[in-house]
Amino acid sequence: MDGKASMVPFLFFTFFLSLSSSHPAPPLQSQTLVLNRLPSPPQSLSWSDADEESQPLTSSPGGGDPGSADSIFSVQLHHVDALSSNTTTPQQLFNSRLLRDASRVKSIEFVSAAAVGRGAAGAGFSSSVISGLAQGSGEYFTRLGVGTPPRYVYMVLDTGSDIVWLQCAPCKKCYSQADPVFDPRKSSSYAGIPCDAPICRRLDSPGCNSRKKTCLYQVSYGDGSFTTGDFSTETLTFRRTRVARVGVGCGHDNEGLFVGAAGLLGLGRGKLSFPSQTGRRFNRKFSYCLVDRSASAKPSSMVFGDKAVSRTARFTPLISNPRLDTFYYVELLGISVGGTRVPGITASLFKLDPTGSGGVIIDSGTSVTRLTRPAYVSLRDAFRVGAGNLKRAADFSLFDTCFDLSGKTEVKVPTVVLHFRGADVSLPASNYLIPVDTSGTFCFAFAGTMSGLSIIGNIQQQGFRVVYDLGGSRIGFAPRGCA
Repeated sequence: MDGKASMVPFLFFTFFLSLSSSHPAPPLQSQTLVLNRLPSPPQSLSWSDADEESQPLTSSPGGGDPGSADSIFSVQLHHVDALSSNTTTPQQLFNSRLLRDASRVKSIEFVSAAAVGRGAAGAGFSSSVISGLAQGSGEYFTRLGVGTPPRYVYMVLDTGSDIVWLQCAPCKKCYSQADPVFDPRKSSSYAGIPCDAPICRRLDSPGCNSRKKTCLYQVSYGDGSFTTGDFSTETLTFRRTRVARVGVGCGHDNEGLFVGAAGLLGLGRGKLSFPSQTGRRFNRKFSYCLVDRSASAKPSSMVFGDKAVSRTARFTPLISNPRLDTFYYVELLGISVGGTRVPGITASLFKLDPTGSGGVIIDSGTSVTRLTRPAYVSLRDAFRVGAGNLKRAADFSLFDTCFDLSGKTEVKVPTVVLHFRGADVSLPASNYLIPVDTSGTFCFAFAGTMSGLSIIGNIQQQGFRVVYDLGGSRIGFAPRGCA
């Protein structure tokens, strides 16, 4: 009797194994990648200062003053390649982008490590040591008016930094920019900030002009570049919307590898960023949609105010880093390739620990997404298996998974989905398999990093409307959001 009873679980187990072996693995989910070449720089920019100046203005209080809750405005964004010489080849543009990207990532990692090493005493004020302009790494810029009457200049928009600053006359030293250097003496709305003002004390390393009793600022970079000058309030004009009393660094000594633009509009999470300063005016909401650089005739866009929030966006909560308030941290739980979760990628690899180390940030100024090394290796290996039908090519720069797609117009590639808490983001194929030369080589647009910090870059964000709802402490992703 006991023998018969022991046979029952054995037979059941054997039956279960036979059922399991008779069901093959789920089919690989794939999508079509239409093969486009590396984009050439656009021949001209679409802005006309005459058009900007002819628009009726809507005034708005800036700083922390209340304004109407439904205030909105939008601006066009262009990739920094549009400031390049028309004689630059697509290959040279792409190589320059990768060099900028490497510098950008090193700067972010430097700031993150410095914040952790500094401890809680420095919390909230480390944002001024990084900028999207460091080593020319600002990727997207817009044109806005500074002062009264407004003088229109190119400004980089950067979610990885806080301070708003631009070059100002008289220059002790100024780098070359596309427009005349802004002269605050010709603006009726320019005003110095007293040394004892609360906004001055928010600077990481504030100074004081002993003669004028006005605030001084300095923004330093890991490569030795810096900008320094007067910290002031000024009016900024975005198309038809005028925003008054914004804290702005007026730089008289600006040294380093900066390019083209007059300065930077910091869109980070810190207290001195443009969204934080003007939060009540625009309900602490903004969004952008970055078009693929190959669609150079169509600019990207950024919207401030309630209309920045797309109805189709899927949201994930923002996480606070107690040691560093500039970056937008989110929780990445896993990644799927071909419809199957990659087993080696777990939430623990992306955890932000109590010391402020690790985590995942969303950044508009980084191009290629960096994943902590173990996660990247698992993702790469899974993608290589799923793309086993494609002809491999030699490594290219930081990319170690490349394919020779010469002679083809389209290919099937496995799907890639980023699983954030509360939001699954399915990437278009062009957001992770990109052209790197003019001979048909395409590479998997992710890279590994030995740092514990992972960065979701702008190549993976292209085509989505990325919504920053700071009041709701969340970030949203709306597919096909550039329309």
